[in-house]
Amino acid sequence: MKRVALVFSFLIFGWFIVFAPYSNAQIPSGRDVVAPAAYASSDPAARAMNLQIAVVLKIRSGFHVNAREVSADYLIPTDLKGEAAAGFKFGEVGYPKGTLQTFAFSKSKPLNVYSDSVTLFVPVSVAADAPAGEQYLVLKLRYQACSTEICLPPVTKEVPVTITIVEDAKSAHPAHGEIFKQAR
Repeated sequence: MKRVALVFSFLIFGWFIVFAPYSNAQIPSGRDVVAPAAYASSDPAARAMNLQIAVVLKIRSGFHVNAREVSADYLIPTDLKGEAAAGFKFGEVGYPKGTLQTFAFSKSKPLNVYSDSVTLFVPVSVAADAPAGEQYLVLKLRYQACSTEICLPPVTKEVPVTITIVEDAKSAHPAHGEIFKQAR
């Protein structure tokens, strides 16, 4: 009996030696894998003006998200939508092409993904009667983050953007040129 207890103790100890390093490994939340930030192409913007909002996604190293055009029907595409706001109309989002990458779980078919950093562009029309002053718009970003080993549950994040509206078009000025030169 003592011998069985000793063998059992060694097995338990061995299990902790082998698997303990993995118990401390943290699986991040999908919310923490992608950090979106929104920028307006004009600051301030004028009434009756067209502008763009760029949403820059910074994706954690070692992770990717599915591109807008997915490689298979079961994959969840990256999606960005503007919430209705008085005086603003959102156009069709411009999504960049992803890159084809092969992962351990998809050896037979490369997947179309975004990694590192990617920028989505949303055209916005400001109505002639849009309210003046600081306006808070909300975009909703939906994505599914995956590593080479696991996919996290899909996430929807709000991406706020503030646009200052002025009456006179002469008072509107281009902003964030380094980001918006990509859209041309």
